Amino acid sequence: MIEIRNLVKCYGDIQAVNDITFTVQKGEILGFLGPNGAGKTTTMNILTGFLSATSGSVTINGYDILENPQMAKRCIGYLPENPPLYLDMTVIEFLKFVSELKGVVKEDRIKQLAEIMKLVRITDVANRLIKNLSKGYRQRVGIAQALVGNPEVLVLDEPTVGLDPKQIIEIRNLIKELGKRHTVILSSHILPEVQAICERVVIINKGKIAAEDTPEGLSRKMAKTSRVQLSAEGPVRDVIQKLRVLPGIRNAELFQEKENGINIFEIENDPDQDVRKQIFFEMARNSWPIIEMKSMDPTLEEIFLQVTGTSQQGRKG
Repeated sequence: MIEIRNLVKCYGDIQAVNDITFTVQKGEILGFLGPNGAGKTTTMNILTGFLSATSGSVTINGYDILENPQMAKRCIGYLPENPPLYLDMTVIEFLKFVSELKGVVKEDRIKQLAEIMKLVRITDVANRLIKNLSKGYRQRVGIAQALVGNPEVLVLDEPTVGLDPKQIIEIRNLIKELGKRHTVILSSHILPEVQAICERVVIINKGKIAAEDTPEGLSRKMAKTSRVQLSAEGPVRDVIQKLRVLPGIRNAELFQEKENGINIFEIENDPDQDVRKQIFFEMARNSWPIIEMKSMDPTLEEIFLQVTGTSQQGRKG
């Protein structure tokens, strides 16, 4: 669906993007991450046709963004960090205007816009001026304009910036829904959000790809061992003894004693092995109730900091 090959972008002597190559499969939600000045925004501007590359290629659904820009751009819906909204228009006036710009067939416009407004939940504000809408509703209008023309690819740059927690959850759920119908590239500084939404992550740093995998795959790669924290009832010594002999488990220790006979155990296991199922069956076999079990592997935020180190200043993004 999207193929980026050996992409390079120079500003004079500064190489903002340095030989980047990656692909995005049809129907995939990809998280595209990087610190300020890493080359992330430059890459997204090239991908959407706002900038030309110094060298390399970007192909959208088989169309080269440089050689066949009109067809390539028809496949893309773009939400920049600051949505380009006309504040003195009503929502429906603005979306009709976008439909005309994108060349949507006149007979299809009303039906398509009604479907889009229903999907992003802005039907109730269709006749309100955009300048009178809340930040959350404006962001929804921005997503709606990206959906006009039914593009196969959505590029969303910081779609939840400036929103309150409730609005963030609503937009996050909307992106998940959009991912069922579109290929999505999501850029965000809210890393738990990326971890919750994206199937795969590309991290860029200093103009180069620093890491690329699923969030779970990155976690396994970055951790020399994996850890599981278990809250359960049962005699401490017996629980530890049983856990330590399970395949893939390197060690088990008491982490904390709590009231009511509940103890917290910390279990260290091989990074390429998920031991939670066998822990469950072993505890059930001995009639020791599990209260909670969770992975203690590195979060995407910890991986991001480890991969990128300190953010670079004074570089074009």
